[in-house]
Amino acid sequence: MDVTAQSTVLYIEDDPASRMLVERTLRFAGYRVVVAERGLQGIDLARRERPDLILTDINLPDLSGREVTSILRADALFANTPIVALTAQTQSDQREMTVVSGVTGYLTKPIDVEALPNQVERYLKGARDARIEDTQTLAAARGRYMRELVVRLEDRIRELETFNQSLHHFDKMKDVFIQLTAHELRTPLTLVYGYSRLLNDSPQMKTLMQQSPEIQAVMQGMIDAIQRMQKIINEILVMSRIITNQIDISIGLTDLGKITQQALQPYKQALNDRRLTVVFEPNEFPTRMQADWELLQLALSNLISNAIKYTPDGGIIILRAEVRDERVRIHVKDSGIGIPKDIQTTLFERFQTTHNVQLHSTSKTAFKGGGIGLGLAMCKGIVEAHGGHIWVESAGYDEERLTGSEFIIDMPLVANTRPVM
Repeated sequence: MDVTAQSTVLYIEDDPASRMLVERTLRFAGYRVVVAERGLQGIDLARRERPDLILTDINLPDLSGREVTSILRADALFANTPIVALTAQTQSDQREMTVVSGVTGYLTKPIDVEALPNQVERYLKGARDARIEDTQTLAAARGRYMRELVVRLEDRIRELETFNQSLHHFDKMKDVFIQLTAHELRTPLTLVYGYSRLLNDSPQMKTLMQQSPEIQAVMQGMIDAIQRMQKIINEILVMSRIITNQIDISIGLTDLGKITQQALQPYKQALNDRRLTVVFEPNEFPTRMQADWELLQLALSNLISNAIKYTPDGGIIILRAEVRDERVRIHVKDSGIGIPKDIQTTLFERFQTTHNVQLHSTSKTAFKGGGIGLGLAMCKGIVEAHGGHIWVESAGYDEERLTGSEFIIDMPLVANTRPVM
């Protein structure tokens, strides 16, 4: 039987020259060849391609060829698949360790390109190299292999610990940088805002604006931009306090319906322009609850902004609340494009966005407008600081069916403040 016509060979090799030589040799002989540069990549390819034979180098940059073999042999799909080590290791102890890992055969480098196709065919037809018959030699080889695994595992754990420490260090540096940058930007921006108000209120400027609609538009545009920048910086400062567990919760008697109305107010024009209908009954919302009204309004404002951004023109946004067992559950539901299932679990992480950053838009109210990816993380921090939790429910992303999304906040009527982790 001609086994080459229907046989797939997987070759795992990190050296490009060796990889190319073997691939060309076997392709020329009629085999279908798939290649991998790393052990983990090879395992994934094996499970996807189900090769008829696997060639693997021993010294790979992540897992060794022996470890790859052991992992594949533990899978019933590869219990009888020929796995052949192709390596420059020729010492008897190395060979014995490779054999006990579960290989079918052992070919040494440099590769004999003329003999390789016949060798592969031989293994495909069921050939196996000699096993280790001596029990003492076999036990010693297994012991060396286990020690090698333990040493490599220890090295990897130490590498991961060092890498993890570096990540923590850089994460703290990033948080400090965000905090300092926001403070540094806030000081000059406050001055710019103050001067812009003085300029706007001066009698001479008022006269000019009355005489020239262009000057009036320029002044209004400048003030709007400054206010927008102030809001972004304030959000970054709040987020930095949440990150560093320094958020200051000022608990007081709060009317949740009034807070929701105030959160809606800045978006009235955008809602009107985009023909978005808001269903909101203030009477459903508790009028007496203990919370930080300013932070809660900021969280609701971000959820409303999100609903506006991801709901097409003419859509519906529903705001409702229900009180049960000394807790309130707030719902912000939209008839928008929905949220992909694969990012719903990470949606509340910092700097998480659902759109392509290459197509980033800074609008908070335009359809598919963007932001800096802090809004939902900030909502989560604020809600959790009150002793509550927040989550999203969505059937998935669909711009045609418009499956929509629903953000839900569950929190106590009397805030049970706790540090944000």
